[in-house]
This record gives sequence, C-alpha cells and structure tokens, in this order.
Amino acid sequence: MNDLSQFAITRKWPAQHPERIQLYSLATPNGVKVSIALEETGLPYEAHKVSFETNDQMSPEFLSLNPNNKIPAILDPDGPGGKPLALFESGAILIYLAAKSGQLMPDDLAARYETLQWLMFQMGGIGPMFGQLGFFHKFAGKDYEDKRPRDRYVAESKRLLKVLDERLAGRDWVTGDQYTIADIAILPWVRNLIGFYGAGELVEFERFPNVRRVLDAFLARPAVARGLTIPA
Repeated sequence: MNDLSQFAITRKWPAQHPERIQLYSLATPNGVKVSIALEETGLPYEAHKVSFETNDQMSPEFLSLNPNNKIPAILDPDGPGGKPLALFESGAILIYLAAKSGQLMPDDLAARYETLQWLMFQMGGIGPMFGQLGFFHKFAGKDYEDKRPRDRYVAESKRLLKVLDERLAGRDWVTGDQYTIADIAILPWVRNLIGFYGAGELVEFERFPNVRRVLDAFLARPAVARGLTIPA
C-alpha cells in the first residue's frame, strides 16, 4: 500500500488514489505542460487544483512540497527505488516523466541533448518573456503610460518567435519528426500568447507560419485537448 501521509501536502489535498502520481497544478501554460505529458504517456495520475484565488500556492502544505510557491508540482509514490519522490519546476518534471515512461524523448543520445536544449530555450526565454508581455499588455501593466517596458518584451517575443519559426521550417516538431517534451513545453506558451494574452496582433503572429502550423498540429492531439483542461 502506498503511504503518502509523511507529506504534509496530502493533508490539504488528500489522495483518493495514493498509488498514482499526485499532480498539484492549475491550467496555466506551465501547469498544462505536465498534465499534457501525463495524458500523452498514459501514466496514472490524480489531479489537484491549486487555486490562486484563495492563495493555495502560499499555504504551508503546498510550500512543504514546493518552497518556491509555484505550480506545477508532483508527488510520485513510486519514484526511483520504489520510494516516493516530490518534484517541482515544470521542466524537471517533464524530464522525469519522459524518463519514467520511456516516451517523449529520443533514444539517440545526441537527439536527447538537442531536445533538452529546446526545453531550456522555453524555460529561460519563451516563458519569462511571453509572461512579461502578458503582464504589460493584459494585466496591471496595460495601465502604465510609459510603453517602453511593454515594447521591450514585444520586441523580444518577436525575436524568440522568429528563432522558433526558423527552427520549425521543414520540421514536423521542434526536434524533427519526433514529438517530444520540447514541444509540450513551448507550444502552450505560444497558445497563451495569442489566445489568453490577446497579443497575436502585437507580435505580428502572422509572420510566423511555421509556428502556426505546428501549434495547430499540437492542439489537434487528443491528449493535448484533455491536458489543457486539467485540473478543471
């Protein structure tokens, strides 16, 4: 029997299925990376919503699992050596799930490092820059009279989209023919940029047809459609 009682987070979000991976998340670009990966791999999991409206991410229970108070986080009752493993940071979780399932990563070692390279491109570039653009365009920053901060992130977002568009020319996915965790990391952020943030016109998204093509293929995947709504 899987006993997760040693983890304080289970007191706030009790595990109905303690033998499954426990996902603590919200349907944001970073959150859905993990729910999509779980849906794609078929690993059994149980999702728990971490509500920002009630500051769940600042609760002692959540902080006991992720002291950086960010979603997503997971608790795998069957981690390495059969022992429970708690993980935060979406990129680290994607790497772990790919290794655990034997999916979403190339077998060739060089191609694996290439995949990780593009995962880091998202973590260090696309996520932070698109997120800042969203703040200055959609949220509180939109009221700032000085538009130079917004325009800085618009310019950088365009540059990143150009890098991505050139990379995708003649390729089905970021690393070639194989769909990987790099795609799962990058494409939810692109979707959010032109959808939720409403910044498609601002970044001239029509200039990046390869990104649009691959985004459409990504969104057509059944596992992606399910993962984008989890947790409900």
